[in-house]
Amino acid sequence: MFINTISESKYQTFKQCKLKYRYRYIDRLKEDTSTNADALHFGSYIHKIFEDGVKATTVEELMSLSEELKSNYSFNSSYNPKIEVCAKNFLRFNASLETNDITELRYSIDVKEDISVNGIIDRVVRGKQGGLLIVDYKTSKREKTKFDLYQDTQMKGYCYAAHKMYETPIDKITCAHYYPLTDTLVTIKYTNAQIQDYLKKIVEEVWRIRKLKKVQFCAQQNEFCNWCSYKKYCPVFFDEHTVAKRIEEGKRKPKK
Repeated sequence: MFINTISESKYQTFKQCKLKYRYRYIDRLKEDTSTNADALHFGSYIHKIFEDGVKATTVEELMSLSEELKSNYSFNSSYNPKIEVCAKNFLRFNASLETNDITELRYSIDVKEDISVNGIIDRVVRGKQGGLLIVDYKTSKREKTKFDLYQDTQMKGYCYAAHKMYETPIDKITCAHYYPLTDTLVTIKYTNAQIQDYLKKIVEEVWRIRKLKKVQFCAQQNEFCNWCSYKKYCPVFFDEHTVAKRIEEGKRKPKK
């Protein structure tokens, strides 16, 4: 199956389950968005507040913005107390930064002549000494460790993109997860060797996808199955007739 560009989402989906990759990126079946919808909507909501309110200087400004944006998202009322917590911590985090001149960054960077990686970085901050801070906002309470981040292909992709777009040496780029619920910043720096290893794996993964025929994208049962937005189409959990019927319904375009 030919592809010439890959994102972190595509990369992780293919590694997790080839059938899920097929349903999402080849067949483009309709997803069951009710799966873990509250957490997903709340995460998107907080990201949007931080993006639009990056220049805010008071909690009142951020809370006012949060009310303006709230109707665009749907999540359980139990999340409401977390909004002000995130807002207050975000202001403290902003105040600790050297500069505040770059926000969200979309990128598409060549890895080889016919292979590129793309994605969206939540925030890039330019330091006064010429370095960069890459920030990925995380709205869960479960924080990743530095060891986790050293294995994180998404952050490596962000580092490579910033390195190329801003012509900044790898050793001057700091990558971080910021957790607004706990006001925690987990930071690391990658080496050139780690980034080169990441690029090699990306190319290898693209070629694995290219070599597969559509029928070879098979289901791989794993610990994420219960939260999969394509579970209702999965032959691991449902009989052939049910799956075929649901796939046909998933292909239908909504009525105008």
